[in-house]
Amino acid sequence: MTNQHKILILTLLAAAFALSACSGSLSAANDKPTPVITTDRPLTAVRLPMGYIPNVQYAPLYVAADKGYFRQAGIEIEFDYSFETDGVALVGANNLQFSLVSGEQVLLARAQGLPVVYVMAWFHDYPVAVVAKSEQGIRTPQDLAGKRIGLPGLFGANYVGLRALLSAAGLEESQVTLDSIGFNQVEALAADQEQAVVGYVANEPIQLRAKGYAVDVIRVADYVSLASNGLLTNETTLAQNPDLVRGMIRAFLHGVADTISDPGQAYEISKKYVEGLEQADRAVQMEVLMTSIEFWKSDTPGLSDSAAWENMHTVLLDMGLLPQALDISQAFTNQFVEP
Repeated sequence: MTNQHKILILTLLAAAFALSACSGSLSAANDKPTPVITTDRPLTAVRLPMGYIPNVQYAPLYVAADKGYFRQAGIEIEFDYSFETDGVALVGANNLQFSLVSGEQVLLARAQGLPVVYVMAWFHDYPVAVVAKSEQGIRTPQDLAGKRIGLPGLFGANYVGLRALLSAAGLEESQVTLDSIGFNQVEALAADQEQAVVGYVANEPIQLRAKGYAVDVIRVADYVSLASNGLLTNETTLAQNPDLVRGMIRAFLHGVADTISDPGQAYEISKKYVEGLEQADRAVQMEVLMTSIEFWKSDTPGLSDSAAWENMHTVLLDMGLLPQALDISQAFTNQFVEP
């Protein structure tokens, strides 16, 4: 990556954080979800930035809201589908208590001086993958050498995941051609504008196969363990309202457990929250949900893996997105996840 790319990425991140901060404003273990404790206290309003449009992949949160788990934990939940970086910035400025984020955003935020802390792992494997039509013969990270690859841009989980795959193959970014194509991976690959694209395992590959294309998928999680999507808060909330953090995590994990145990019910509940899901292709959308569930299953629901954070830290340093090493023990905690 050129110095110009590095400067651009860091500038964009800083701008996003600054703009938002100024706005003022599971496996068998999941068969026995932790019970939600009812509280007689007034409800605490929580607006939760999600980072993406309403989608069946948020089923655990919809289940937790619909079944009253958040209210039982003393929380009045509001779903906010704003950008991930906006959520990080607002939580970092203590304008919001929580946000959904991917692991790289936590370390990038702390490098910018934002006192954010990751408190609950939702995805236990990194959900990003490289997708190519089978005719291209791109089946391993080594096969990416010399290929034209489309991705939303040189930022975010897609870019970090790709760089991790290239590193696993001993390749430099200069050995591939990267095209910033926005969130048009399906269309670009279908039209052969790109030899491969980067996306989420539970999204682009499923859409492409539903359109009749045979594709090969190279999952980042098959080559490296990275800190993935989960729940973010800040140091002030942890210090001043630890019970709110525990209640938020407890309700969230209860929703995850219910979704894993009964995906069909979770899908039906999601129709209340996702416009158009009632009319969508159920087979395709259920495949999206079932594929997502595989990333949520864990023998230790909610707990972060320190090795995954170490790996993420190393990748970001190698990419030049972190100007210097961080104390990653300050970036996440398992203290509020109940066994």
